Amino acid sequence: MPGYVELVSRASAVMYGAFRECGACGLELSRRTLLENAYITWVEILLFFFCAFLWTQIRRGMTECLFKPLAERCRLQPKDAAKMPESAWKLVFYTMSWSYSTYLLFFTSYSFFHDPPSVFYDWKSGMTVPTDIAIAYLIQGSFYGHSIYATVYMDAWRKDSTVMVVHHVITLALISFSYAFRYHSVGVLVLFLHDINDIQLEFTKLNVYLKSRGGNYHLLNDVLSNMGSVSFSITWFWFRLYWFPLKVLYATCVSSLQSVPNIPFYFFFNALLLALLLMNIYWFLFIVVFVVKVLKMKEVNDVREYEEEEGVKAAAAAAAAAAAAAVAAAQNSSGDAGHRGSAPGKHVQNGVTKEKHL
Repeated sequence: MPGYVELVSRASAVMYGAFRECGACGLELSRRTLLENAYITWVEILLFFFCAFLWTQIRRGMTECLFKPLAERCRLQPKDAAKMPESAWKLVFYTMSWSYSTYLLFFTSYSFFHDPPSVFYDWKSGMTVPTDIAIAYLIQGSFYGHSIYATVYMDAWRKDSTVMVVHHVITLALISFSYAFRYHSVGVLVLFLHDINDIQLEFTKLNVYLKSRGGNYHLLNDVLSNMGSVSFSITWFWFRLYWFPLKVLYATCVSSLQSVPNIPFYFFFNALLLALLLMNIYWFLFIVVFVVKVLKMKEVNDVREYEEEEGVKAAAAAAAAAAAAAVAAAQNSSGDAGHRGSAPGKHVQNGVTKEKHL
């Protein structure tokens, strides 16, 4: 496996050379390449929309029948009870999807993980997608279609929710186009390298919610949340910032042209993968703050924060300050009026006029 220096030097040299040789690059070539190499049927498109709708209904059903009752039974704090169903749903899905990707890469004959360039060895335009990989694509593609809707209309809005929507759109574009152009072998590897972090993230968040359930402190959940945050941080770097660029990007930028010199949409797919890498780096900044909080033994929370919560807290603080100021002003006003209205030799205390005695 290459290092970072070799990745940057080789990839930049190969991409620059490919760009110089592409004298006919443009919209016309892209249109012709799309028509000649994209293979996807209307049945597959309809299956995608049906499964995306199905994921939405399954989530609503599990939220109402399982996750919300479980939150009530655990007597979670109101703010934690509102967030818990989202994390529980994502934990269930990503555990299932990552387990299936692990099965494909390590318990079948596919050698994509140990030999990433092999994803292009037998590539042919319009080649048949193996059924087991087609199932993985249908599951993941329809889920990200559902996730775009869910992020906007079902999930709590966070500071990075806009970036999350962009991430889902890019991921869906990668899944759709890689399937249509038969880059499905690369897609399975990308999904495997990304889903494991979502499992650890949602596991950690659930334990954060559970550690204060019933108004009591639970040491086990606190320890699990700290362990989860540390392992999440390590695997994020290892899978998304080490293996992903050195295995996937090196294969798509360098090895792809060696195996298939005129591979379709070379720049388009690599641009999407590079955008995905940049978002992984962006989120890594949040993770650094996350780790610092753990090392300082502070409470572990979602460092992305909820904008709605911040607005409510700010409004409550402002209202409290205004109320305190009004009370103080009223007390001062009543005190001044009492002193002005009292007769000589008398003293007003708590609204009661008393005689002054020497």
